[in-house]
Amino acid sequence: MKHKVGILGGTFDPPHLAHLQMAEEAKQQLNLEKVLFLPNKIPPHKHISGMASNDARVEMLRLMIEGIDYFEVDLRELKRAGKSYTYDTMRDMISEQPNTDFYFIIGGDMVEYLPKWYHIEDLVKMVTFVGVHRPHYQAEVPYDVVKIDMPETTISSTEIRNNIEYAEAFLPEKVWLYIKEHQLYGKK
Repeated sequence: MKHKVGILGGTFDPPHLAHLQMAEEAKQQLNLEKVLFLPNKIPPHKHISGMASNDARVEMLRLMIEGIDYFEVDLRELKRAGKSYTYDTMRDMISEQPNTDFYFIIGGDMVEYLPKWYHIEDLVKMVTFVGVHRPHYQAEVPYDVVKIDMPETTISSTEIRNNIEYAEAFLPEKVWLYIKEHQLYGKK
């Protein structure tokens, strides 16, 4: 019997409640054994914010999932040189865990962007893409994408960084305290 593992990639700069909710909804709706949070080093599809260090982003992720035994942080993209291409990551994961079906969880904005992903024709044969509904995105592509429902949210890491003084309600408490303690984002 094959294992079912979800993957949620991103910059997580910072990780917030919508990330946690996406992972939880995918885990429950698809009956996944666990979900891996996969922080990018150099995302190919957007500019890096440069706001928080890799170590800070990893620590915030660890604080966010602390005590949830079916969530883990996978650091492979932070350790690899160059851009963080999903194709390369999945090729490695599949060779390490051939008895696992992987479910790559993405928001509606990324579903629209799928046709531009590196080696997408190969990638759709390697993983099942899971699209999470996001407001204002059509999420229609020529690939099979499993859609999951999630209560509508407009939380984004960019908005949190830009309005950090009002962000406490959108962050797990331990992440908020870490941001305050280390004076991440906002005015220095």
